[in-house]
Amino acid sequence: MFKRLLLGAALLCAGTAQAALINFTGNIANHNDVIRIDFTLLSDANNVRVWTDSHDGGVNFDPITALWDAAGNLLDENDDNDSIDPATQTVFDSGFTLPFLAAGNYTFTIATFNNFAAGSTLADGFSFDSETAIPLSQWCQPANDCNEGTFWSVWLDGVDSATNPGGGTPVPAPATLLLMAFGGLLMARRRK
Repeated sequence: MFKRLLLGAALLCAGTAQAALINFTGNIANHNDVIRIDFTLLSDANNVRVWTDSHDGGVNFDPITALWDAAGNLLDENDDNDSIDPATQTVFDSGFTLPFLAAGNYTFTIATFNNFAAGSTLADGFSFDSETAIPLSQWCQPANDCNEGTFWSVWLDGVDSATNPGGGTPVPAPATLLLMAFGGLLMARRRK
């Protein structure tokens, strides 16, 4: 029985190794902070999704997101798109569903509304870059409320790997957790 469970876990993890579901979470301090998530596709992919679900109906800041290619060129940017993962997103959450995305390296950014990209490249920065940083606890977000929460959450579905250079916390996908649990069972069995 144990061997069958272990084989099932291995098959599940092997099937998800090329198309991972990855979640990063963290907190921002200021209105002009920008969260950056870098991700890689080893081969052309269909139905890649990248999104935030952290607005939580107004508990946290209203996000805007952007997608950049490896050279830092802006591919797309949006303020509101809560249709990517209706199970977790609320109104004013943002992100992209990409029917096709070529193999390569990409960057997904999340910022506070209305800290839009200042130009067509990541090097151009963002609208609030030149402003003195205002802690979110003291900031009234345009077209939203004051003193909104600092929590952010970013999901990537269908990518091969991802990193958050700013230090956000990666949350393991369910298949990874399952493999870790079976590893623990294996170690416990060896001890017996």
